[in-house]
Amino acid sequence: MASAATPTRDDFAKLLEQTLGDADGFEGRVVHGTVTGIENDMAVIDVGLKSEGRVPLREFAAPGQKADLKVGDEVEVYVDRVENVHGEAMLSRDRARREAAWDKLEAEFTQSARVDGVIFGRVKGGFTVDLDGAVAFLPGSQVDIRPVRDVQPLMDIPQPFQILKMDRKRGNIVVSRRAVLEETRAEQRSGLILSLAEGQIIDGVVKNITDYGAFVDLGGIDGLLHVTDLSYKRVGHPSEVLNIGDTVKVQIIRINKDTQRISLGMKQLESDPWDGAAAKYHVGAKMTGRVTNITEYGAFVELEAGIEGLVHVSEMSWTKKNVHPGKIVSTSQEVDVVVLEVDEDKRRISLGLKQAQANPWEAFAAAHPVGTEVEGEVKNATEFGLFIGLDNDVDGMVHMSDIAWGISGEDALNLHRKGEMVKAIVLDIDAEKERISLGMKQLERGGPSGAPSAAAAASGDKLNKNAIVTVTVLEVRDAGLEVQVGEDGATGFIKRTDLGRDRDEQRPERFQVGQKFDAMVTGFDRSKKPTFSVKAMQIAEEKQAVAQYGSSDSGASLGDILGEALKARDTKK
Repeated sequence: MASAATPTRDDFAKLLEQTLGDADGFEGRVVHGTVTGIENDMAVIDVGLKSEGRVPLREFAAPGQKADLKVGDEVEVYVDRVENVHGEAMLSRDRARREAAWDKLEAEFTQSARVDGVIFGRVKGGFTVDLDGAVAFLPGSQVDIRPVRDVQPLMDIPQPFQILKMDRKRGNIVVSRRAVLEETRAEQRSGLILSLAEGQIIDGVVKNITDYGAFVDLGGIDGLLHVTDLSYKRVGHPSEVLNIGDTVKVQIIRINKDTQRISLGMKQLESDPWDGAAAKYHVGAKMTGRVTNITEYGAFVELEAGIEGLVHVSEMSWTKKNVHPGKIVSTSQEVDVVVLEVDEDKRRISLGLKQAQANPWEAFAAAHPVGTEVEGEVKNATEFGLFIGLDNDVDGMVHMSDIAWGISGEDALNLHRKGEMVKAIVLDIDAEKERISLGMKQLERGGPSGAPSAAAAASGDKLNKNAIVTVTVLEVRDAGLEVQVGEDGATGFIKRTDLGRDRDEQRPERFQVGQKFDAMVTGFDRSKKPTFSVKAMQIAEEKQAVAQYGSSDSGASLGDILGEALKARDTKK
């Protein structure tokens, strides 16, 4: 019979369970342990199991630091396995910290609280952050409010972060440093805006320069200094006046507390050059300025710093019409202008460029009074006359009725071509309306002016349109006859159709060289040579004979009438 003091098999099982404890309950838990030794770079830790475990010392150190651990220290570790192949407990300080960190982070994420962490590594698209054991991802766009070129100064130092997203099952945590900075900045801006007032003068530092202005740091909050508020004078780009890092004195123009936007100005601290501008720049005053800008409708001229006037395209040149202002003046050119109008309220000055120069029509009138003979090039032909280029780039117009005696309309215009040099007489000058009237026929003899024509001067005869003259055949052509007035007079041409009224009379071959006959002067061609017509003479004689000898009750035939007319003409000869 077994003694009561003798242990049974069940007793041995209970003793073993008490010795080992509930080993299965240890696995996957964070437990407390005691450092029993430090061997090389490993810490030996007793967590109450039948065997101790080993944990690398680096797991007890913060990133970039050494572990501060000694025998006897109480530590928390994670039990991965109770026993490995070597009979040792599998422990992890990192897993213990990670599990504890996740519990804490989940609570802080729920409350949207900030967490402390250390940036310790770089990965694709961002950086890794140690959140007291848990590793989080920091996207590159969430490092700072503005892009950061060098992140090295931000690494390995504790700083606050905001958790944007976390998934414990997948072990993913996404944090943002930018969110913390923006929140802090917003708090600072709100407090600073309350301390600022419109009209206040304050010092600031230029932080950034753009095409439209500069951003100025007012001690924690930025204000926009627009390019139009930099100076009263024209500023093409803010960089012409400011540099990044400059300390400037500015005035607060507007504060929008809803959007927290602040508008600043520098020119408001200067005296306004427009004060008293009307008295300084009176109408009619001649000034010297510099061209600052050229547009389609004119050019802006700076009279002094902050004072600009517009020279409209219509006031740029006396003679150059419908020309782009850039072809008359250039940027930065010094020009003389005349003040035409001043509107101090609207801060506008109208200037004239051509008024500062001599009026070419007045100069022409002084040098070429009415009756003066001039010479110029045919610039253009219109339906009512010819435009002739004259001195000082002015044009004069010869009305079609003043081109030649006895001819007008299209026939007169066709006497001259564009580019041809011609002579004319000044008939009238209206400098105010910029008009010069010229006459070409007044140079011909036989007209109202009595001036000799080129053809008449060459022949010594007085040739008038509709005059009957005796001509001699010089040459017979298919198209007509080349004839000459008198022995050595002007030569001209009779077209085939002008050789007679009847078709039989219009044959050039019925005439011989040296033959003489009468014809009527019908006009002059482009070279001032006269043109003749037998047909026109016959028609004119017929009308005259009917008027003189015929009547409705005379009973005379057309042959009788013409016979009497021709007999009367021959008798006069």
